[in-house]
Amino acid sequence: MKNLAPFRRHLLAATLLGLGALGATAPSRAAAPMVKTQAPGYYRFMLGDFEITALSDGILALPVDKVLHTQPERVQAALRDQHISLPAETSVNAFLINTGSKLVLVDAGAGTLWGPNAGKLLANLKASGYTPEQVDEVYITHLHTDHIGGAVANGAPVYANAIVRADQREVDYWLTKLQFQGAVASMEPLLKARRFKAFSGDTDLVPGVRAVATHGHTEGHTIYVVESQGKKLYLIGDLIHVGAVQFPDPTVTIDSDTDRKLAREQRLSTFSRAAQESAMIGGAHLSFPGVGYVKPAGQGYQWIPVNYSALNN
Repeated sequence: MKNLAPFRRHLLAATLLGLGALGATAPSRAAAPMVKTQAPGYYRFMLGDFEITALSDGILALPVDKVLHTQPERVQAALRDQHISLPAETSVNAFLINTGSKLVLVDAGAGTLWGPNAGKLLANLKASGYTPEQVDEVYITHLHTDHIGGAVANGAPVYANAIVRADQREVDYWLTKLQFQGAVASMEPLLKARRFKAFSGDTDLVPGVRAVATHGHTEGHTIYVVESQGKKLYLIGDLIHVGAVQFPDPTVTIDSDTDRKLAREQRLSTFSRAAQESAMIGGAHLSFPGVGYVKPAGQGYQWIPVNYSALNN
């Protein structure tokens, strides 16, 4: 048999030269275009036997250094420390509670009242596997438009089978005393459709969910305490707006507080109870999903975001 080694060497050299030439002439590929959108905004976890789904309504860009009642330089420093720029992108969150017998939504988002970066709650609710028709009750912490605006669309209730509930003091304040246009526009379709029912003060609403009066941020501001199998979750609405500032110093108030002194007291009291009980907190304006724990730290609190769960329990 002839020696094939020289032939193989020539073949290998020719192949390598050919590949080199091909590489030199092959057109370069452009980078993939950037997507620049987030995944659907929902996060699910278990609280005892209850399934809780945090839902994002989007964000509001707020000049928080101008609306918090402390030195602007102090706010700016606190934001820089957490790598947050101004205006601060502030989450708008709602929470869906599945008790096994009732599906309850706490807060309804902004709807179309706050521009293009909010009003995404309904889409995220659907992405999470639920439909608006399945919701039995909607509980509103207060009637600011970023919490009630998404309860109606095109003059009709969004959650057609649900009863919407809020504290009577809140309804009287915004609809009777002030005739606040955003609240009126959101509430009138609910009242006409007989889909609204007020309560007064601390009230058990469905088994495992209790309304607790925390008047101060608004006249009838309410938090909702969810409890199952000894586990507790405080859905605190607007007791806090800017975690970077108000966790380390809960005495800092904001322009939108109706009664600043009372709002401060309600925040301090609720944080103290939650820390003592090792209860979870869900905040409407904490960075999505807005769920975690508070731990005393100095004169204030440390925020401990919830650990990610695969939901196998």
